[in-house]
Amino acid sequence: MNDDTLQHTQFDGVADYITALDTVCSAARHTLNIFEKNFEDIGFNSEARFDSLRHFLLANSANRLNLLVHDPQYLTRRCPRMMELLRQFGHSMAIHQTPQSLQHISDPFAVADHDHYVRRYHFDDTRGLLGKNDPEEARRLNSRFLEMWASSHPCASGTTLGL
Repeated sequence: MNDDTLQHTQFDGVADYITALDTVCSAARHTLNIFEKNFEDIGFNSEARFDSLRHFLLANSANRLNLLVHDPQYLTRRCPRMMELLRQFGHSMAIHQTPQSLQHISDPFAVADHDHYVRRYHFDDTRGLLGKNDPEEARRLNSRFLEMWASSHPCASGTTLGL
């Protein structure tokens, strides 16, 4: 089978979602955009995810990791590995919070470059879809992410003083 073949894989369960997120994070070569409610309980403080994201950020100084969140408390207070990445790679990584006007958006997703993505149907639903080599849907999700990003504001800093 060709590695560029369009693939859609349905999943149901938190463990499957974590695996799908790992797949998308590992597939990123230039840009990784991730939108979540709070990033809690989906592997963002695990050593494996830290290593994967660190490897991605080290691969090229132009690589970008953008995390968009409704509630940043978990990331900033209980996720030291993500905060360490932000300290080390503040030039390549950013964490933004959505404004109140976007808090109704409830379908998390992650997009690697313009090819791969994972999305759930709702924050409270463990069902979703992993898409590989699907540039049309990946572009749509990236466009949506960038619209939300433009309305959001930075909510975490890699420095102690927040400078």
